[in-house]
Amino acid sequence: MLYRFIVAFILIALAHSAQAGPWLREKGTTFTAVSITGTYFLDTTSQTYVEYGLTSETTLIADIGMSRLYLGAVGGAATFSVRRALSAPDAVSKWAYDVGVGASWTDVMTKPHLRTALSWGKGIEMREKTGWVTVEAATIWDINEAQHIAKVDATIGMNFTPVTAGMFQFFTAFSNEYSIAKLAPSVIITPKNAKFSIHIGTETAIGDFENSAVKFGLWRKF
Repeated sequence: MLYRFIVAFILIALAHSAQAGPWLREKGTTFTAVSITGTYFLDTTSQTYVEYGLTSETTLIADIGMSRLYLGAVGGAATFSVRRALSAPDAVSKWAYDVGVGASWTDVMTKPHLRTALSWGKGIEMREKTGWVTVEAATIWDINEAQHIAKVDATIGMNFTPVTAGMFQFFTAFSNEYSIAKLAPSVIITPKNAKFSIHIGTETAIGDFENSAVKFGLWRKF
């Protein structure tokens, strides 16, 4: 039951997945994303994701969230990672790797973990509109019990106007006991001359459409 809950929570953690990719932050700059997700059955998740450009080649990442199911189960996860580039700064296709440590927990148990990830991405252009596409493969390694969760996320985004962008994401996660896949379309609104963006979308687990979720998030650059 614990692993089923943790896998489901990792899939819900869209703030990290929305921003995960091979691009590094410029030195001294910060990006934050906070969000809340809720379903008709009152399952809720809050998420805080932070990136900081330590150097031109190293980005520090914090990904922290809490989730509450309507049946009463409460849990969360926190991971602190380092992202390093594998491709040249001027490469068309970007590659990067993440290495991190953290823990997942419920109200009765805590499990420390390691996280490793490999990501790829590139800019795209379609009908005079610019966009991006990314794929990230990650593994969360349970330190205590030698179990793991494998996760693959894919994102395609398109800038429709200087103010609006659309994004479509596909998330999967697998463990020894459980697997899940989610679809997540969303819209990003960035007011003119603003340093923040509003992220509004939905998340639907394949095979569990009646438990679809609505998400509201706020992104900001410093």
